[in-house]
Amino acid sequence: MDLIAELEAEQIASLGKKIPDFKAGDTVRVGYKVTEGTRTRVQNYEGVCISRKHGEGIAGSFTVRKISFGEGVERVFPLYSTNIEEITVVRRGKIRRAKLYYLRSRRGKSARIAEQTNYRAPKPKSDGKKPVQGSAT
Repeated sequence: MDLIAELEAEQIASLGKKIPDFKAGDTVRVGYKVTEGTRTRVQNYEGVCISRKHGEGIAGSFTVRKISFGEGVERVFPLYSTNIEEITVVRRGKIRRAKLYYLRSRRGKSARIAEQTNYRAPKPKSDGKKPVQGSAT
């Protein structure tokens, strides 16, 4: 691992944020901290993730699109922003593109994304040790 990747990994670990595994096409709910005067509250922003940029690194970001009162609204969130309280995956989308910018020109039923029903969460990475097999007799 090169020096920059090590420093990035160290910074991500120091933040202590748990980012779920999601990609473009997934419907996500982002809890974003909003400051109004002296008070701070968490506002949920739910929509379809149409792109992810710069991967899993510290500079990563993702774009969420939703339809609000008949008007399309897009918002770009930095992946490791301190203003993001939580990211929740609502449903998985079945898509074949990495960037879903074509949804910008679509309305109604043609803008829907099919749900991925057979999604299986990735297995957690092991520590590299093989399990000990004992005899059950």
